[in-house]
Amino acid sequence: MRSTWLFMSVLIGSTASIMDAAEGASPYTTTGRCDGLPKVSVTTPTGVCVGLLASGFKFPRGVLPLDDGDVMVVDMGGWTPRRGSLWLLKKASGYQRERVLDKLDRPHGIVLGPDGRIYVGVAGGVVRFDPARPQQTLAALIGGDSGIEGLPTSGRHPLVNMVFGKDGNLYVNVGSGSDNCEGPAQRAPDPKRPCAEAEGDHARGAIRQYKMRWPQGTIAGWTTLASGLRNSVALAVHPQSGLLLQAENSRDNIHRHIPGMETDEELPHDELNVVEKGVRYGWPYCYDEGKASPEYPRADCLRYRAPLLLLPAHAAPLGMTYYSASLFPQLRGKLIVGYHGYRKAGHRVVVFDVDAGGQPQGDAAELVAGWDADEGRPLGAPTDLKIGGDGAIYITEDRNGTVLRIGAEQ
Repeated sequence: MRSTWLFMSVLIGSTASIMDAAEGASPYTTTGRCDGLPKVSVTTPTGVCVGLLASGFKFPRGVLPLDDGDVMVVDMGGWTPRRGSLWLLKKASGYQRERVLDKLDRPHGIVLGPDGRIYVGVAGGVVRFDPARPQQTLAALIGGDSGIEGLPTSGRHPLVNMVFGKDGNLYVNVGSGSDNCEGPAQRAPDPKRPCAEAEGDHARGAIRQYKMRWPQGTIAGWTTLASGLRNSVALAVHPQSGLLLQAENSRDNIHRHIPGMETDEELPHDELNVVEKGVRYGWPYCYDEGKASPEYPRADCLRYRAPLLLLPAHAAPLGMTYYSASLFPQLRGKLIVGYHGYRKAGHRVVVFDVDAGGQPQGDAAELVAGWDADEGRPLGAPTDLKIGGDGAIYITEDRNGTVLRIGAEQ
């Protein structure tokens, strides 16, 4: 069934859709080579380098390396509805790119399903297609004409990311509509009343579980798995234990509500959370390790699950994955997280050790650093990151419109 809803796309099949991967001026001055690609000047451990795979995108978000070495890239195109597109970077032609789908509505996440089809998160839902026949098989899974209720599209966080669990079910973020439950006029919420958007079966700031029927690939039903998670754009599943991990983009502007606090540069921390069914996490009532939000000074923070780990404030983790390949033996089994934030804690990629169940522990080690704005190098802004079949780490960065590849230093 083809979708005829707002996120319907058209296949662009003309030769005009085929472009060189380097189309558009690169924001980087590159020197030397990184595993066959132009090398980007950033700081990496010995034996690791970063190569520029493609540039000239408008607002790239999701990335999906395919088994044959090709790479799919979601270009959101900006925040205007229906400006998004999906591109294929073809390895055999030097990553020449071909536009596959167009007129997507604020697309963000992209994953490969257990059925071999490709799933893309768009404003209001999820679409999917057979990569061999994208136009002919494009269909709505959530929202549109799927028969499954769509996702909210309003407010601060309408972007959709998702991940398939080890159980075969689909886990989808539902971002909050507000920063910290302020009203339309940016007024602080009533501290005596629960935050309406954070409560109930249709809570925002939540993760939904969609029960999948296989091999049909249909949805049997859905439930709000966990709530109190302001914006769960970064999701990962541990390949052995099946643990579902979330990286939280915490609130902004807390200093406006705490007398004497001049900036929010240090608070609140972003978070890593283990997501469990029925658990309520802190947003918008509490932050960090059980501190009541200034809008809810009498909140009982013992009612909410504290974060597993605190990340730097405004690191803005947008992508993460467990490394399960062999190209970098020193990374095997570890958690890799991209910090998208433009402030001092962002613009880097870090690595966490994990225990046998996949829970991150200890302090992060930097995998890509020195990504500050400098001559010949823009400020880094990693969005999605995924592991290719070659063991390399593929990264999109929306601030600079590029796709990068972390490879082995030759």
